[in-house]
Amino acid sequence: MTEALVPTLAGCVVVVTADRRSAELGAALERRGATVRHAPAMSIVPHAEDAALLRATEEIATTPPDVVVVTTGIGFRGWVEAADAAGLADQLLATLARVRLVARGPKARGAIQAVGLQADWVAESESSAEIAQALLDDGVAGLRIAVQHHGAGADGLDEAFAAAGAHVQGLVVYRWGAAPDPAAVAASVRATAAGDVDAVVFTSAPGASAWLAAGDDEGVSGALVRRFREGTVAAAVGPVTARPLVARGIEPLVPDRGRLGSLVRALVGHVGGLPPVPTLAGSLQVRRGAAVLDGRVLPLSPSGLEVLRLLVAAGGAVVPRRAVLAALPGASTDPHAAEVAIARLREAAGSRDLVRTVVKRGYRLGVADDLLALRASGDGRG
Repeated sequence: MTEALVPTLAGCVVVVTADRRSAELGAALERRGATVRHAPAMSIVPHAEDAALLRATEEIATTPPDVVVVTTGIGFRGWVEAADAAGLADQLLATLARVRLVARGPKARGAIQAVGLQADWVAESESSAEIAQALLDDGVAGLRIAVQHHGAGADGLDEAFAAAGAHVQGLVVYRWGAAPDPAAVAASVRATAAGDVDAVVFTSAPGASAWLAAGDDEGVSGALVRRFREGTVAAAVGPVTARPLVARGIEPLVPDRGRLGSLVRALVGHVGGLPPVPTLAGSLQVRRGAAVLDGRVLPLSPSGLEVLRLLVAAGGAVVPRRAVLAALPGASTDPHAAEVAIARLREAAGSRDLVRTVVKRGYRLGVADDLLALRASGDGRG
């Protein structure tokens, strides 16, 4: 079976806060069984037809600078696409092949490599401060430096280089705009605060800041921090993206490499690595939207999942019939309704060992610790 078909994230509800490439990211998560909620916290507004960008591109293509700083992969790709639309792509790429290319992190380096070029130096910390320090240490007086800005601005690079005697040209390829669906963002922060979400995925620092700000607006920021500390996963594509989360006291999951594929693999490894509950019927994991037994998603109704969640929470202790009835829809007091719910659980699991009946008391999860006692006593399971 291929990795794409293994339901590692089955039953997990994942919020994707990205705008660009959100469909690609969401599809990768869904292939692994996750239920994905799209809530882009910000939009990306391209400047592909901006006259100033095209004039700057033409100037760079005809009069090469000494250094070109690439701050984002999306910005560099957008710049090349804008040049291509204006008939300048070949000339621009030929020029960039002759200048010193500086990349802010692995995503920027990847975009440079995608057009057949190589970065001469990469800021592995993904910070503009590291770029500024490295170039200023080398000396920039009299150099012509072009800086491709990211959506939130130049981070002081233009000013720092100009103050050191460089001639600086800024390139604005895109900017961050408002959330395309503010209601979806508001709903996502409320759902996360309420405990209805397993993971929230972030792919940019401005997007992370905007999503957290939505939590402030909804009055649930404190609840969000508590949820993330108690087990809800915040997953950030890189250390720069993680900073707004860390500033709020949230420790995100960050992959070793700043790529979407690495982010998905890190999330899969984290969730798949959470300790399952060993039961007599097999290894059980209960998530927000499903239960997985030995890698198989159990065909449970929402009420059946709630009953199973109740049994797991009890950790093998007896759950009275009245508690089982309270987890079912309606207000039934008929013991038969509880018996039917338990029977359906066993049927879905394909094993009567998942739930054991404790006569006149209720039900309990058939945990693995029961196995030795079961073998010793020959006790039947009701």
